[in-house]
Amino acid sequence: MIGGLLLAATAAAAPAKITVATSAGERTVLVRQDPSAGPLLPAAALLAALGGTSSSDGVWLSVQLGSEPYRFLLGAAVFTLDGRAYPLAAPARMRNDSLFLPLQFVSEALPRLQANRFSWDPRAARLTDRGPVGLAVQPKGRSTTVSAAASEDGALRRRHRVTIDPGHGGVDPGNPGLFFPAGLKEKDVTLSVGLRLREILRARGVEVTMTRAHDTLIDLRHRGRYCGDACDLFVSLHVNSLPRRTGYTTVRGFETFFLAEARTEDAARVARMENEAIRFEHSTEDAVAGDGLGFILKDLQLNEHLRESARVAELIQGHLDRVHSGENRGVKQAGFVVLTTARRPAVLVELGYSTNRQDARLLTDSGTQRRLVAALADAILAYLVEYERRSDESTTGAPTGL
Repeated sequence: MIGGLLLAATAAAAPAKITVATSAGERTVLVRQDPSAGPLLPAAALLAALGGTSSSDGVWLSVQLGSEPYRFLLGAAVFTLDGRAYPLAAPARMRNDSLFLPLQFVSEALPRLQANRFSWDPRAARLTDRGPVGLAVQPKGRSTTVSAAASEDGALRRRHRVTIDPGHGGVDPGNPGLFFPAGLKEKDVTLSVGLRLREILRARGVEVTMTRAHDTLIDLRHRGRYCGDACDLFVSLHVNSLPRRTGYTTVRGFETFFLAEARTEDAARVARMENEAIRFEHSTEDAVAGDGLGFILKDLQLNEHLRESARVAELIQGHLDRVHSGENRGVKQAGFVVLTTARRPAVLVELGYSTNRQDARLLTDSGTQRRLVAALADAILAYLVEYERRSDESTTGAPTGL
């Protein structure tokens, strides 16, 4: 009873949003009011603002901020740092495959445990990050903590190749696009987004391979093969939709998937919908299903690309969240056939719902589509900067920039 009253009081006093101020600028992170857990912050958006990273095994959530590793026991009001446990008023939670941290971690824990880096202004609901000690004077893009600004500054030092896969094409229209302008289908929107993304990435020094640059059908099982040994990342672009049911046109938002066993029925539904494209193909290869998919997934569990794919997905969600007016539906996992043949980090992005009028307008309006594409490009560049840093560390055995 007392705990419930404390949560209610905390929620009543909590801000609707917080400001995160860093050397790269200011960003807003929305606060979610959870009746059972109090005020929560979306981990992806918060860490994107702070240049942090995270990973989860479904039991523990690990958050890296500079050199400090925080570990949260999901569902329990406690976190650990350097082997010592610290209590929280509410636990870190997973909601619809998205991770959330209690506001208290930002407003109390960080300023107390890393006072030389973080400060909190309760009146302005503002977290100021002065940067990791000893790294404040490093040039942008050379710090061990990589933020979105690093990619925006074009800090890549090596050549990279990214494969862009505009979903569907040719006789496979994808979903019909309930609220798209007359004649437009999913295949048209994904191609437009893909071509624009190619141009931005090329302008910023990244080589790009397109699985298709025209209205043509590419075998679902061949698309991932366009991302071979010389490729660093595979990104498949799609538009979501829902079958007719009560309230189906009100659902909107964006989500990014990587290849693993689906953890929710909705994730499995999206995978089934996208995998249906196989019916348009005439390949003599056996369809990837059942035991075949299970074998691939089992193999990938031991592969570092799974972790890398999850990180790319986090970055994409964080960047899209700044420009997409729909719900951030989080990072998810499911068995997409298109991702099974990509032996490099690979993600599938559902950019919005064609069955929602607002999302459909967002995806087909030239101006808003350009902003979405720019956010995707920023996320990809941010990942490649991180990739370079980790590669340098593994080669030298020490963090770069120190």
